[in-house]
Amino acid sequence: MGQVNMTVRIVETPGGKIALINSDTPLITDGQSALDFAVNIGYEYDCHSIIVNKAAITEDFFKLSTGIAGEVAQKFVNYRYRLAIIGDFSVYTSKPLLDYIYECNKGRHLYFVDDEAAAIKKLGDG
Repeated sequence: MGQVNMTVRIVETPGGKIALINSDTPLITDGQSALDFAVNIGYEYDCHSIIVNKAAITEDFFKLSTGIAGEVAQKFVNYRYRLAIIGDFSVYTSKPLLDYIYECNKGRHLYFVDDEAAAIKKLGDG
C-alpha cells in the first residue's frame, strides 16, 4: 500500500468523543481492514464513533455483490463501533444499494450522510 494521507480531528459531543477522519485513499477495503481501522482509532483516540469521508472507503463497498458492505457493517456492530460516511450518494442508482443506505440510516451503527454536521448529529446523540 502506498502513502496514506489521513487527518484526524476529535470532536466532543454530549454522546461522547467522535473521531473525524479525512483520507484521500481507501482506509477500509474489507471487513478485516474495517476492524483494524476501528480498533486503532478507538485505542489511539479513545472513541467508538468514527466519521470518514467517502474516499476513505473502497468503491467496491458500494457494489453490494462484493459483500464488503455487509462485512464492514458486521464488524462495526460486533465490536460496538459506530460509523458515519460523508459523501454524495446520489451518484448511485442501484436500488438494492439505495435501500441498504436507507435501512442503515434508520439503525444505530452505520450512517450515510451528506456532510460533517449531519454525521456529528447522528453520532453525537449517543
